[in-house]
Amino acid sequence: MIIGLVTGMAIVVLACAVLILTAYAIRHYALAIRRLVAGNPRDPFELRGFVMPRVSVIIPMHNEERVAADVLNAVIEADYDRNLLEVIVVNDRSSDATGAILDDFASRYPFISVIHRKDGKGGKPRALIEGTRRAKGEVLLLFDADYVPARTTLKDLVVPFCDPQVGAVMGRVIPGNATASMLAALLELERAAGYQVGQQARHELRLTPQFGGTVGGVRAAALKAVGGWNPASLTEDTDLTYRLLIGGWKITYVNRAECYEEAPESWPARRRQIARWATGHTECFHRFWYPIIRSSRLTVREKFDAVIVLGSYLTAPVIVAGWCAAVWLLLFSNTPIVLPLWLALTFVGFQLFGSQATFVELGAAALLDRNRYRVLLLPATVLSFFATTVAICGALLRYYGSGQGLRRGAGRTWDKTERFRVNGNGSHNGVNGGHNGTGNGSADHTRR
Repeated sequence: MIIGLVTGMAIVVLACAVLILTAYAIRHYALAIRRLVAGNPRDPFELRGFVMPRVSVIIPMHNEERVAADVLNAVIEADYDRNLLEVIVVNDRSSDATGAILDDFASRYPFISVIHRKDGKGGKPRALIEGTRRAKGEVLLLFDADYVPARTTLKDLVVPFCDPQVGAVMGRVIPGNATASMLAALLELERAAGYQVGQQARHELRLTPQFGGTVGGVRAAALKAVGGWNPASLTEDTDLTYRLLIGGWKITYVNRAECYEEAPESWPARRRQIARWATGHTECFHRFWYPIIRSSRLTVREKFDAVIVLGSYLTAPVIVAGWCAAVWLLLFSNTPIVLPLWLALTFVGFQLFGSQATFVELGAAALLDRNRYRVLLLPATVLSFFATTVAICGALLRYYGSGQGLRRGAGRTWDKTERFRVNGNGSHNGVNGGHNGTGNGSADHTRR
C-alpha cells in the first residue's frame, strides 16, 4: 500500500519535473535561435538629436581598497560631458584604506564626491538610498566597485532614456579575468550566454531584460515613482526590475555598453555568490509572481517570461526532486512510462545549469562573439551544472528552513563577492586578465 502510494506520487513528481524543465529548455532554444537569425542590434547612437541629460554615477563601496581606484579612473576617462556628470561614491563603514583612496580622488576631481556612512544599518541598498538622496541627475548610473566600464559605456547606457517610457537600462557584463582560473573561464562563457543571447533576445522580443544593479541606469523619476530602493531585499536589482515592470515602465538592454567585472576565481566565492542570488531571487518570486499575473499593463507573453525568470533558481530543486522520483520508480516500478520520463528528465536537466543557460545558448554566444576557443569549455560545464545545483539547493534549504520564505526580510548588511584583483589595469595577482581593465573595450566581443 505505502509503496504503491509513493510510486504514484513519484510518477507525478517526475512528470511535473519534465514538464517544467522542458518549458525552460524550449525558452532557451527560442532565445538562442532568435539571436542567431536576427541582424545586428540597432546602435543607440542612430537616435540623433537626443540631448544628453545630467547624470549621477553612484558607486557603493565597503572595504574596496583593492579595486576602488580602477572603477574611478575608468569613470574619469569616460566620454561624457563633465558639466553634466557627477560621481557619488558611498563609503559604507569601510575598515580598510577605501576612505582615504576615495578622499584623494575627490580632492583632485571636483565632480567626485564621497559620502562616508557611519550611522544606521549598513548594506548596499542603504548605500544606494543615501547616494540617490544626494544625486541631482535625471539618470542614475550604477557600478559595483569591482567593475570597470569602457570609455563609451556611460553614453551607451544613457541614450535609451530618450524614450520617456524607459525606466531602467542594462549593459553587458564581461569577466575581465577569464584567464585567472578554469572557474573564471566558465563564468565568462556563462555571462556571454546570459547577456549576448538571453538579455539581447529578450530585448528584441520585447520581453523584459533584467536590470542587474550594476552596469545599468535608472531614471530618477521612475525610481521615485515605484518607491525607491528596497533595503530589505537581498537582490535589490531584481526587486526594482519587477516593481518597474508592474508600474508600467520599460527596461531595455544595450549590448554594446560593455563593462568588465571580476568573476569569482574560487569555488567557495562562487558558491556564496550563487547562494546570495538564489535566495534573493526566490524572495522576489514570492513577492511578485501574483502582482505580475494580476497586472493589466503586461501581455500574457510578458507575464509568462517574467514569472519563468523569477522562478529560474527553483529549477535546481525541481531537477533533484525529479531525479529522486526517477530512482524510486526504477527500483520499485515496472510502469512503461518511467523510462521515457527518466530519459526526458536527463535530457532537459542537463540543459539547465548556472544561470539556466543551455548548451545551445552557450554555443550561440561563442559564435556571435567570434570566440571559437570558448566552445572547448562546453564539456566542463557539466561539472559546473552539478556544483551549482548543489549550491542552489543548499541555499534554498536554508532559506525555507529558516522561515524566510514565509516572511519579509528584516534588513540586510553587506554580502559581497570576494575580491581577487589589485588596482592597476585589471591585473589579477600580477597576471593580466582576459580583457584590458582600462576600459578600452575588447576586439573579441563584437557589437552584435
